[in-house]
Amino acid sequence: MAVTWYLYVVRTVKGSLYAGIATNVTRRYQEHVTGSRKAARFLRANPPKELAFKRRIGSRSLALKVEYRFKRLPKRNKEAIVRTGNLHFDRESGEIRLSRRNCSKCH
Repeated sequence: MAVTWYLYVVRTVKGSLYAGIATNVTRRYQEHVTGSRKAARFLRANPPKELAFKRRIGSRSLALKVEYRFKRLPKRNKEAIVRTGNLHFDRESGEIRLSRRNCSKCH
């Protein structure tokens, strides 16, 4: 049985966004909140306020590609994805599409 990976986005108390991938988003978020050794260094220095977004991606390989591309987006585009809950990406390349138009391979 294949493991399903998720992209998640945490908003910090200062309003920054942190993106990561995990198979169990609830557990991973709790690690960040408690500041455990497994918490991301960024979130140990910038405490999380909320889990702002999560989206099922599929394989680990694809999740890494989508995470990489998400992190390279301008903040206004990240905020739009978090606000609307709409994340469209190519299932092969992980490329993020800001609209679903002209995207036959988008998920």
